[in-house]
Amino acid sequence: MFKFWFEMKLWKRILIALVLGVIVGQIFGEGAANIKWIGDLFIRLIRMIVVPLIFVTLVSGVVAMGSPKKLGSIGLKTLGLYLGTTAIAIIIGLTLAAIVQPGNGVSISGGEAQTLAEAMPLGERLMNIVPENPVKALAEADILAVIFFALMFGVGIMLAGDKAKPVGDVMSSAAEVVLKITHIIMEVAPFGVFALIASVTGTRGVAVLLDVAPLAGTIVAGCVLHVLLTHGSLIQVVLKLPAVRFFKDIIDAQLVAFSTSSSSATMPVTMAVAEDNLGIKPPVASSVIPLGATINMDGTAIYVGTVAVFTAQSFGIELGFADYALIALTTTIASIGTAAVPSASLFLLAGVLGVMGITADQTAIVVGFLLPFDRPLDMVRTTVNVTGDLAVSTAVAVWEDEIDLDEFRRDPNI
Repeated sequence: MFKFWFEMKLWKRILIALVLGVIVGQIFGEGAANIKWIGDLFIRLIRMIVVPLIFVTLVSGVVAMGSPKKLGSIGLKTLGLYLGTTAIAIIIGLTLAAIVQPGNGVSISGGEAQTLAEAMPLGERLMNIVPENPVKALAEADILAVIFFALMFGVGIMLAGDKAKPVGDVMSSAAEVVLKITHIIMEVAPFGVFALIASVTGTRGVAVLLDVAPLAGTIVAGCVLHVLLTHGSLIQVVLKLPAVRFFKDIIDAQLVAFSTSSSSATMPVTMAVAEDNLGIKPPVASSVIPLGATINMDGTAIYVGTVAVFTAQSFGIELGFADYALIALTTTIASIGTAAVPSASLFLLAGVLGVMGITADQTAIVVGFLLPFDRPLDMVRTTVNVTGDLAVSTAVAVWEDEIDLDEFRRDPNI
């Protein structure tokens, strides 16, 4: 019995766990919250490994590149693709919201006002990328600061040459160890997913989205379109690779993203999928994916753009082309460094609504209206974010010749 379970592909085990979680949540209702600790334990396990995974794999990946020039090439392509796909995502969200008009006739005055802490200004957020104390950044899991220090540390080893070779070897060995730990944690994923989904459906119910169906439908439609058109076209049309194979190979990461609602928490699984299933080599996987978990917010951009238009429609505010352009620009820029944790989009949303002229009191009402429905929508947009991380990683790996195409094209026996 147990042998059969562990021989089954991980995505199938996670999918079974999702279905069983929904069933158990519906049967036991709020009582299902009693097993949430299992899901919390799973989240803690993957958060435990995130910082060491980013640091040692990124350092070893930089060293493996062999030259700062290649690092710069990968960095520019990565940033360009992430910002480009985010811009496309926000355009899709705004366009669908303008066509469907999910906010027309909707009264959100019944939402219980919620207050959010003031979002950090963009300038301060960018300044914090450079850590005053790298040890503190590692201890506090400040992902952007950890990425910056790891890049500098890797470049230092690279420039030191033979004298630093022992340090590079230690980092390479440490990366292998951390990846093995990651694979162990992935075996726990189905049990964690089961507990998390059971708790969510038990306490909130499957029908939680019915009260906000037009908005939810618009967001989900935007996410599906973006994944198929933007990510699918990047793989199939631009890279000339089989998109169907790509989507089959990344389903493990998508299901974990869906259940955890956190790109950061999913990162260990995302990196394992990139290397084991897609054939992406460590220099790219270890640099592109951690950056993507922090700045790539395709699903978030669709969500924020759609909700911004929904809010304007609900309050009877007419939006012109300049307003749409401002929403798109603000969302794309502000998404940089948005925390890769559940419901972080609400902080970004508050900033975008402020630019539109929505008052603080109105924003509080909007957030209060959305809060009960945010978790299931967050699950969807996080799945899109992680899909984007893997699509961009594949593109950069192909352009940098850092991918095993035979591994990518192999029959996954699904």
